[in-house]
Amino acid sequence: MIFVSAALNAAHAGGDPRRGAKIYGACAVCHSLEPNMNLTGPSLAGLWGKKAASVPDFPRYSSALKAKDFVWDENTLYAWLADPSAFVRGTYMTFRGIRDDKARGDLIAFLKIALVPDGAKTVVAQGLVPAEEARGQAPEPLKIAAPDERVTAIRHCKNTFFVTTADGKERPFWEMNLRLKVDSSATGPLGGKPVLLPAGMQGDRASLVFSTAAEIGNLIKQTCPEQ
Repeated sequence: MIFVSAALNAAHAGGDPRRGAKIYGACAVCHSLEPNMNLTGPSLAGLWGKKAASVPDFPRYSSALKAKDFVWDENTLYAWLADPSAFVRGTYMTFRGIRDDKARGDLIAFLKIALVPDGAKTVVAQGLVPAEEARGQAPEPLKIAAPDERVTAIRHCKNTFFVTTADGKERPFWEMNLRLKVDSSATGPLGGKPVLLPAGMQGDRASLVFSTAAEIGNLIKQTCPEQ
C-alpha cells in the first residue's frame, strides 16, 4: 500500500492550479464552492479531508457512495476523477472522468486550494476563477420578482396552462411547454407566490417556480370559462 500511495502521489505531484482552474469549469456545472449551496451535486466547500457522502442537507447520495469509508484527499480524488463509476460502482455521478493524468493532477492542485474552508474566497482572490464560477449554477434569488414574473393565478384548461401575472396579463402555454419546478431554498419564491421565468428561444416556453411541492396542486385551478 505504501508503494501504491507513493506512486499515486508522484503521478499527480506538481500540478498547476491555474491550469486546473480551467478544467474545474466542467465541475461548476453541477457543484458550488460556496458553503450550503447544494445544486445538482453537493457543495464542495470544505470537502478536503472530509468523509465521502457527508455533506449535510444533501439527500441525493447513492447507497454505494454512502457505504464507502474514505476521505477526500489527493489519492482518493485522483482515483475518483479518473473514473467515478469504476472507483465507486453504483455511484450516481454521471461524469465520465478525466483520463489524462496531467490534467487530473492540475485539477487536484486547484481543488487542494478550493476545497478547504473559505476556499471559494481564496480562489476568487487569487484570480483562479471568477466569483460566478465559484458560486456555480445557483438559481437566481426569487423572493423579489418583477410584475411580469410574479404569478397571481394559474388555471389549466384542456391542454393549456393560463398564467396570470401581477402586471394583469394572462399568458397561455401548451402544457408540455410549461415546466413546474420547486425551489425550497432560502432564495426561492415567497410562499404562495410562484414566479414565472422565461425559457427557450421562441418565447413559447417558461418555468413556473413554486416554494413547495404542495403549492403545485393547491394553486393550479382546473377550470375552463365558458367560451
